[in-house]
Amino acid sequence: MSGESEADLTGVESNRRRPKPPIMEIDGRKLKPATLMMGHGYDPTLSEGSLKPPIFLTSTFAFESAAAGKRHFEGVTGIRPGGSEGLVYSRFNGPNQEIAEDRLSVWEEAEDALLFSSGMSAIATTLLAMVQPGDVIVHSAPLYAATESLIGRILGKFGVQWLDFPAGASADEIGAVIEKAKGLGRVAMIYLESPANPTNVLVDIEAVVARRNSLFEGESHVPPIAIDNTFLGPLWLKPLAHGADLVIYSLTKYAGGHSDLVAGGVLGSSALITTIRLMRNTIGTILDPHSAWMLMRSLETLELRMSRAGENAAKVCAWLREQPQVEKIVYLGFPETERQRDIYERHCTGAGSTFSLYLNGGEAEAFAFLDALKIAKLAVSLGGTETLASHPAAMTHLSVPAARKAALGIGDNMVRISIGCEDADDLIADFAQALRAIG
Repeated sequence: MSGESEADLTGVESNRRRPKPPIMEIDGRKLKPATLMMGHGYDPTLSEGSLKPPIFLTSTFAFESAAAGKRHFEGVTGIRPGGSEGLVYSRFNGPNQEIAEDRLSVWEEAEDALLFSSGMSAIATTLLAMVQPGDVIVHSAPLYAATESLIGRILGKFGVQWLDFPAGASADEIGAVIEKAKGLGRVAMIYLESPANPTNVLVDIEAVVARRNSLFEGESHVPPIAIDNTFLGPLWLKPLAHGADLVIYSLTKYAGGHSDLVAGGVLGSSALITTIRLMRNTIGTILDPHSAWMLMRSLETLELRMSRAGENAAKVCAWLREQPQVEKIVYLGFPETERQRDIYERHCTGAGSTFSLYLNGGEAEAFAFLDALKIAKLAVSLGGTETLASHPAAMTHLSVPAARKAALGIGDNMVRISIGCEDADDLIADFAQALRAIG
């Protein structure tokens, strides 16, 4: 576990067993994330030989010495950079959380990672760590409704302003918004969500990075670029490789993948993660040990689950786009514009399994379709082993003002679908009978 040190801090070699060094390559071959998920960050000999990590249900941890305790708290409180060198208290760290964080980092080759009690606690803790009163946040639009509420309504109470640009904006449009934001105050952060929720429109991460770099060249403060990568990551999109500084996840979705846990994550550079960790330590938004253990279990099958769901979605969407009841499908495998195709080809390695389905009609037709489903479950969320369908305008984005929903394309005839791991032909049969229900 990452919390163990080689020697006791009094200078005397400890007689406790120490973890074996991690195996990251064999004969010069760099091991793939799918392989590392089975054991990275955990040494069974430290836990009575248990093949899988135990769940460490403890509120606090015993120190090897008083000097060790002082050293750990210097890291926890930020007096000394680098964080705690050992286990302290379960509001700060724990074995299950540290192992899962190590494994999460592997997928995007991030320097460090943190786990949180939910995706929104990850977002909120990150923003609180980075933003000051009077700052400006630039973000893509739309965002998950709770994220928009946090930025616009909650942080707005403390004098934080925001400006946004459409998810599919051009490089010039992105630059114009960032430049305008600079005139309003310190730009604390550029926050992206790609593809956008629920419209499924991609953001040009590389264009955002280029415009940010050119507009802030030579300045002491360069706003970090954070991106919510829940819809495609970590299998189909790796934003750090395209210049983003922080990647945020609702790990409830694809990473958890079984609709049985709630968790969030943030990955990025050690410097930025250290700042966010200090805020997490203070406000206590860390993930609990049991959920961290369940997340470790899920990470072992992440590639298998996401690959199957992606294959299913491609087959289902190819069928849906030919049906007379369907106005259009916004699915990354069928880019609507050349610009979206260009972004997809530069950024993504797969089209994902969540998409927006626009039916001919309005709310009545959408509700009839949803109510007729037999295999797909009528529920919010996404990325589980089961197929889910929901109505964003009346559910997840109900609180968004009507004019903004209309401007962002969140219509009454939109249904969001997350394809799971069922048989694809069975899902097509289900959608076929549900479409018949609306005529």
